[in-house]
Amino acid sequence: MSVPARPCFHLAVPVDDLAAARRFYGEVLGLSEGRSSQKWIDWNFHGHQVVTHLAPSSASPMHNPVDGHDVPVPHFGLVLPVPEFHGLAERLRGAGIRFVIEPYQRFAGEPGEQWTMFLTDPAGNNLEFKAFADESQIFAT
Repeated sequence: MSVPARPCFHLAVPVDDLAAARRFYGEVLGLSEGRSSQKWIDWNFHGHQVVTHLAPSSASPMHNPVDGHDVPVPHFGLVLPVPEFHGLAERLRGAGIRFVIEPYQRFAGEPGEQWTMFLTDPAGNNLEFKAFADESQIFAT
């Protein structure tokens, strides 16, 4: 696993079962595994580092309304090109993943038009994947 030439984020997420995390992040999402121990696993999240740490879950769920859906907070995710977004959605469906918010197009015809989907990992961490019709609109107001 090489270090990207551009800045990348590092995110630590709590999980209550490393074997379930390994199946989900490695097999279902298809991420490559980096270093690991009996307490954590590093993942290459499209050039960014996500570390699943064995920890008890203590967060209570929260939601914010966005475009008629209850968006789970907190969450993390990735902005993908549109074809990769749809490919991942099919991969997740094929793996039997239950979506918190099914893949759909939000803000159609408005600034920031995008495809989005939400799901949880086996420990209940919320993930959002999205794809913009026009990537220059990522920060549009």
